[in-house]
Parts: sequence; structure tokens; C-alpha cells
Amino acid sequence: MRLSVLQENLAKGLSIVGRAVSARSTLPVLSNILLSTDESRLKLAATNLEVGVSCWLGAQVADDGAITLPARLLTDWVNSMPLEKIDMEMVVRTMSINLKCARFESNIKGIDASEFPLIPTADGENPLGLPAATLRKIIDQVAFAAADAKDTSRPSLTGVLTRFEGDRLTLAATDGYRLSVRRTVLPTPAPVDLSIIVPARSLQEVSRIGGEADADKPLGIAVAEGRNQILFRMTGKGEGERGAFHQVDLVSQLIDAKFPDFNAIIPKSYTTRTVLDTAALLRALRVASLFARDASDRVMVAITPGSETVPGQVTLKATSAEAGDNVSEVDALVEGNPLEIAFNARYLIDVLSVIDTSQVVLETTRPDRPGVFRPVGAGPEEFTHVIMPMQLNR
Repeated sequence: MRLSVLQENLAKGLSIVGRAVSARSTLPVLSNILLSTDESRLKLAATNLEVGVSCWLGAQVADDGAITLPARLLTDWVNSMPLEKIDMEMVVRTMSINLKCARFESNIKGIDASEFPLIPTADGENPLGLPAATLRKIIDQVAFAAADAKDTSRPSLTGVLTRFEGDRLTLAATDGYRLSVRRTVLPTPAPVDLSIIVPARSLQEVSRIGGEADADKPLGIAVAEGRNQILFRMTGKGEGERGAFHQVDLVSQLIDAKFPDFNAIIPKSYTTRTVLDTAALLRALRVASLFARDASDRVMVAITPGSETVPGQVTLKATSAEAGDNVSEVDALVEGNPLEIAFNARYLIDVLSVIDTSQVVLETTRPDRPGVFRPVGAGPEEFTHVIMPMQLNR
């Protein structure tokens, strides 16, 4: 293998695939990144056997070949180089790569590419297209509500329910304390209706990589039920050698478990409806959270209806035995009964951070019943977030 690639392109490609490198594995090759030539392009690939990422970069290829190199050493070396062309030449006898950039030259030993696991790509599939910006948005509004991936006792909650029904796509995630549901319309109906559970970490990687993709080109989604996998294909910005990357394929294993009936969790009615300025509420919560850290992040939310002369109000209270206390007030349009309820401040900040409308609605019934957040202007078929209350600290 002999080729040349721009330093900034190689650095970008390594950052894309690097997150899929296995941190702890009994197989040394899983700590490596595969470098191979593919139709006059440089292909980078990494996998932890749950998620695999392949990235194609523009390059000047003189001779074809393939090798795997230690991910950390290669990435650190490339990131230390100036913004110039990197020449790479494989030395088969020593199973290593000779690297030259400007006045730097190094040799990095690798492992034969034949030992690297095969990573499926979207080739041969008929992916369903969805604008990259749209998919990133709905992922960001849902994936954060999933349980920690280390929670092996509840595998279904570490993933995101992904349901295709005709021209509707629904994503839902819950950790048992909160639930996030987002629906959107697909440009083209799915060939078949199906429900799968995708690991939340995989979708978060799709969102991260999608931020670098060409927003004008659709992001492809294909489900290979026979292999229990989902594949995503993203197209890079720019053309030719100067393009940061040409294409990225991400393949993820699915979670084989039963997702809870999330529709049963969403309250069907409310007694108090509160409309607030999203930015004002978020700012007040961030201040309150400073004092809620020592009290399990509990923040008291007092909702007071207004009158003809006095606007409604939401008062946030947080108390710390060591740090002190805080009271913040936010004007609101309140319909219904006054109510005092406690929520986890971090959960409130999380959901408000992904709501992109200027106003948000909070629907409540009792202090021991969940609160429902919806963006103003988006109906229940778009984005719904449910948060379980905490015990009132009286």
C-alpha cells in the first residue's frame, strides 16, 4: 500500500472512526484501525463488535493494500503533524507503515488486515433517506433519556425504540424516570412496518457524525433484520481530495429485548397547563441546580395562576444545607389549579436544552404524578417528554 492524504482529512477521518475502537478487548486487533485502499480512496474502519464505523477519504493512491494500526498512536501522531500532505507506505516484511509529513518520518507497527473483523456496509441495501439535520434533531431529543449503557439489568432501556409505520418514524427512550418520544414524517414510506431497539450510544454517534455530513444530501437508513443490525450511510461535504470525507457507514447491533409500552406512561389529561419562555426557564433552572446538587438535584416548582392584573408565575426553589438556598421566579401563562411539585433539576435542564421553540408547555395534575413537557407549536404527535416527580421536601 502506498498513498498520500492531507493531514486535516486523515485527522478528521480518525476522529470519526476512533469512537468505535474497543477500549478493552482480549483481541488486540480491536484496538487498531483498519487502513485500506478502495477505488482510489483511503478507507478507515474501526469496531468494538457492537458498533462498526467505516469512513472513506480522498487520497492519491499509488499501490493498493491494507493494514491495521494502533488507533491511539496513529491518531496522536497525525494530530501532531502540520497541515501538509502525509505520505504512507506499507512495509510488508515488518508489517508496518512508513509515515512522512514535512520534516517528520515515523514507522508504526501494525497487525495483518486479515485478522480484522468484517464490518458490513450499506452496499447492496436500499436505504431509506432522511435529511441529516432532521435525524440529528430527533436523535438529540430522545437518546439522552435512555438508561446508562452499563445498566445490564435492563437492556431494553439502554436503547431507543425505533418504529417505522408507513411514512411515520417514531423514536422513544426511557430510563424509568423520564420518557422522551419524538415522531416525524418520512419523505418516503418504509417498505415494511417494524419496531427495533437501537443502542442509544449508536444513535448518538450517528448524530455526532451527521453534524459533519452534507446537509443537502439524505442520510440513509437500512435495517438488516436477518443480521439483527441497522446501517446508516452519511455523505461528506465537498468533493475530491479536499473533501473532509466522502462517505461514512455506521453499522450497529440491535438490542434483542421488549420495550415497555410508552404510550401507557404518557398522561392523557392535566389539571394545570403552564406556558413558559424556554430560555428564561432554562436560565432559572441552571441557577437553581447550583443549590440542588446536595439534595439529589431536587428543585421545588410552585405554579401560581395569575389574574387580570397579575401574570401567572412559576417559582423555583432549591436548598442546600451547606451551600445555601435559591429562589427564582419566571412569568408564565397558567391555566388551572395552583400546584407545587418537585423535579430533578438535571432532567429539566436536559429536556429544555433540546427544545428549539421559544415557549414550552408543562402539563401537570398532582404532586405525585408525572409532568409532561411539549414545545409550543408542536402537537403531541411531534415531541413529548414525561418526567416523574420527586418527593416534596417539606
